[in-house]
Amino acid sequence: MTDPSHDRDDDQRPRLWVVRHGETAWAAAGRHTGWTDIPLTAAGQAEARALGPRLAGIPFEAVISSPLSRALETARLAGFRERVTTDDDLREWDYGADEGRTTAEIQAGRPGWTIWRDGPRDGETLGDVGARVDRVIARARGHLGDTLAFAHGHVLRILAARWIGLDAVDGARFALGTATVSILAWERDTPVIGRWNERLDPG
Repeated sequence: MTDPSHDRDDDQRPRLWVVRHGETAWAAAGRHTGWTDIPLTAAGQAEARALGPRLAGIPFEAVISSPLSRALETARLAGFRERVTTDDDLREWDYGADEGRTTAEIQAGRPGWTIWRDGPRDGETLGDVGARVDRVIARARGHLGDTLAFAHGHVLRILAARWIGLDAVDGARFALGTATVSILAWERDTPVIGRWNERLDPG
């Protein structure tokens, strides 16, 4: 069967491919990892390399990444070392005083807390992150060809929601694993989720 992600007409609108970085120790432990620069684990590096064959040969007009090393190294290991440029708007949510803490640890002091409803203590608001991803979307839609973006779980979930015209808070509904490939696409003039959370086997 032909892979529809490669099958496009010349007049199709530019898509935004999004890749969450590979595994880190904090991601594996469920810790909120915002602007702390946590490296990939060995498993995360293997996940990143496995992305290469999936993405090779696709004529991306732009390849961008969060400047944080876990995203940038994923891009480089996936085969885009010479092409990738950094974009500060793709940084993960700044979790403020909740950085490095698990949801269970936060809820011990704030029963019923959720990041989506209550936000982090002394960090960015959901609206702040939504404004950042809106800028990423505007730039991607201004290109003639597809954009490939490497970033983080929460920021990419918010980006997906905003791509299809939902509020930033609706990113809560888009589960996203590490080292997954998703495609934000179009159906005629309507922005749609073409693919979401596609997981590859690192072998």
